[in-house]
Amino acid sequence: MPPPLLSRTLDPILGVFTGMFAYYLYETHPRTAMPETLRLFSLLRWKRGRWQQERERKLLANSEEPVDWQALAANAESEADQGSRH
Repeated sequence: MPPPLLSRTLDPILGVFTGMFAYYLYETHPRTAMPETLRLFSLLRWKRGRWQQERERKLLANSEEPVDWQALAANAESEADQGSRH
């Protein structure tokens, strides 16, 4: 294993930062400039919006009647009290 350049924890952080910075420069350089719709940030925003819509659709499709948690807790406590009496 080669010796670390700066430290064992700082080297990976520096590598990730350098890679992200290089990709940012690649996307925004005038010679290789991509359209705004094809940039990573806009694609991530689109993917997140699609994920949220799918999640809302699933939640609305599986909508059940609301659960009264206080009534369930009271029922469980009363059953526990009856079980300890016997």
